[in-house]
Amino acid sequence: MTSERKSIHGQWSTRLMFILAATGSAVGLGNIWKFPYITGENGGGTFVLVYLLCIALIGIPVMMAEIMLGRRGRQSPINTMKTLAEEERRNVNWIWLGRMGMVAGFMILSYYSVIAGWAMSYIFRTASGVFVGATAEGVSSIFADLVSDPEKLLAWHTIFMAMTMIVVARGVKHGLEVAIRFLMPALFALLLLIVGYAMTTGHFMQGVSFMFTPGEISNEGILDAMGHAFFTLSLGMGAIMVYGSYLPKGTSIVQATMFIAAADTIVALLAGLAIFPIVFANGLEPGAGPGLIFKTLPIAFGQMEAGTLIGTTFFILLVFAAWTSAISLIEPAVAWLAENKGMNRLHASVWTGVAAWFVGLGTIFSFNIWSDKTWSIPYLFKDYTLFTTLENLTFNVMLPLGGLFIAIFAAWLMRESSSRDELKTYDWIYRLWRILLRYVTPVAIIIVFLKAISII
Repeated sequence: MTSERKSIHGQWSTRLMFILAATGSAVGLGNIWKFPYITGENGGGTFVLVYLLCIALIGIPVMMAEIMLGRRGRQSPINTMKTLAEEERRNVNWIWLGRMGMVAGFMILSYYSVIAGWAMSYIFRTASGVFVGATAEGVSSIFADLVSDPEKLLAWHTIFMAMTMIVVARGVKHGLEVAIRFLMPALFALLLLIVGYAMTTGHFMQGVSFMFTPGEISNEGILDAMGHAFFTLSLGMGAIMVYGSYLPKGTSIVQATMFIAAADTIVALLAGLAIFPIVFANGLEPGAGPGLIFKTLPIAFGQMEAGTLIGTTFFILLVFAAWTSAISLIEPAVAWLAENKGMNRLHASVWTGVAAWFVGLGTIFSFNIWSDKTWSIPYLFKDYTLFTTLENLTFNVMLPLGGLFIAIFAAWLMRESSSRDELKTYDWIYRLWRILLRYVTPVAIIIVFLKAISII
């Protein structure tokens, strides 16, 4: 009986802890680093509207499905898909969905840790006042010096990975819950502090207008919004599935998903409201691209009153967001090692963390000693560094495929009685979820996938 299936790793003590943990998984560099700059690149208001629609039509149905599969299986993603495929009398090869998610999360963790290390280094750079009065050329030079020094990157990468391993090794209640109970409220408090400062710049309403006034958007912008809505919720990488496996039976998956999606979206919008007024107040360009955080904002921090304090706070916020996501990225592999190799959580965390740390060396070297070495994957991309290869392979290929197969399994192959038993919601909500997951979500994901591999 599925009602008697228990996770050997324990479970969340309350629904709130699950919501905070899953929100922490979803809230990461994508919300605070990527969302503001792609909003800037795509003109603001209409992009935000399309993004919100995509969260509702794509993100929420897939998240409900992934949490549902996790709770029903009560194991790591690989073992969950094996158990559910047997239970639903489907082909055992559905185990590859769990494998792909776990591998994707592991690969993302390997380079995520390096980028988080940049943010950690910027905490101390900003606090020391190095950006005070710095020119654009000076700030760019500081960033270039950082990424060109493999020893510095290695040190920060090692520290961040160790922080992640320590939390995960302590288990669900003593590790994940303790960290999340502190990190998530701190993250929201820091973000609100920076938004509060942005309101004093005299350009807050300009930022609001930029983000919420409809305007023109290209087809590429629509696809970017669709893709980011999917990726920002941490779907398809095993993290939400394994967190769902720790969810108590009586907790409403529908309500929990709505809270998580709302919190994740609010953080992204608040990040925009924190950043754009500061950008406008300093005469900077909102469409500055990926360098908005590490090359553009430090110029603003160096010119504003209390800029050292605000800037330091901002990069602490960025590290907290990255940390909560990294914890969820390592968890699927740790759970699998504990279930299949008889390891305790300490040994499983160390093995996984060290392996991800080692793979992360490739990302570090991609910015310096291996910067001239490129990789190609036929029909996908060519002449990419190892970092951009890993980034594109995971976010543009593996995660969309993971989300697509989750939708297919949950909506087409899983018995209606099984999914109803887990969701336990109003009939109209269940039917709407099933229709979206069967017809709307797969088409949208396929469009994103085709765009990513440059077929359209």
